[in-house]
Amino acid sequence: MTTSLTLPSPAKLNLFLHIVGQRPDGYHELQTLFQFLDYGDELTFTLTPDQPGIRLAESMNGVADDDNLIIRAARMLADRATGPLPGVTIAIDKRLPMGGGLGGGSSNAATTLAGLNWLWQLNLSEDELAQIGLALGADVPVFVRGRAAFAEGVGEILTPANPPEDWFVVLKPDCEINTGKIFSQEGLTRDTPKITIRPAFEGDASRYRNDCEDVVRKLYPEVHQSLEWLSQFGPARLTGTGACIFGRFPTESAARSIWESKPSGITGFVAKGVNHSPLHQKLTELT
Repeated sequence: MTTSLTLPSPAKLNLFLHIVGQRPDGYHELQTLFQFLDYGDELTFTLTPDQPGIRLAESMNGVADDDNLIIRAARMLADRATGPLPGVTIAIDKRLPMGGGLGGGSSNAATTLAGLNWLWQLNLSEDELAQIGLALGADVPVFVRGRAAFAEGVGEILTPANPPEDWFVVLKPDCEINTGKIFSQEGLTRDTPKITIRPAFEGDASRYRNDCEDVVRKLYPEVHQSLEWLSQFGPARLTGTGACIFGRFPTESAARSIWESKPSGITGFVAKGVNHSPLHQKLTELT
C-alpha cells in the first residue's frame, strides 16, 4: 500500500466571465470558459497509520485549519468511508496567490479529493467526487473533472471544451479582492445575453469579457493600472473576480519577453494553457 503521494494543484483562468442573471437566492447565473494552467500548488499526502486524524503539516497564514478547503475536503471524503481510515498529514507547497481568481483553494480541495480517494483506496467515481466538491464551492467540480469546460449555472454545469492551448502572462497586482464585495456592487452587469458553446470559440474574441472587470477597475486602482500596462501588448483580462489578470500569447518566447519587461513590484508568472489538468495527467500515470 502506497503511503505517500505528491500531486499538482493547478491554476485555472476564466477566459471570459459573463453574468447572465441573478437567482432568487442571490446567487449569480454565469457563463464562463475554464482553462487550466501548467502551473500551480503542490500537495503531498502522507498516511500516518499510527496517528489517526487529518492534519496539515503547516497551517496557512490567515486561514484556520477547520476553514481550510483542504481539511474540509478530506473530512467530507472520510465521511464516505465504510471503515476506519489511516490518518494523513497534508503538506502544501503554495505558489498560487490567495484571492487571485486563479482557483487555488478550489484546486487544493479537488486535489485533496482525488489524492485521498486514491491513497485511501475508496474508489469513489468522478461523479461522486464532483458532488462532494460542489458542496465545497462552485469551482471545485471543474478541477475534479480535469477538463477545460464551458460552465453555466453558478459554474457547476460543465461542458468539455478545447480552447487553444496558448501561453499566458499572469500578473498579480498588490491588492486582495473580496469576491462577495464585487458581486454585491450595484454597478455590476447582471444581464449579459446568454451565448451557446460554439460561438464562444468563433469570431472576434473581443466580444467576450469579464463582467466583473469594470467594477474591479474602479475599486482597485492597482488592477486598473496593471490591465492598462498589459493591454499594450494585446487583449488583457481579469480572471474570476481578480486580482490576477492575464494576457494571451501564441508562443512561450513572446510571453516571456513581455514578462521580463513588467513593471517592478508586480508578481506573477508565465504558464501554458492546458485543456487536460496536470492533476489528472499525474493520476493517469499512477494507474
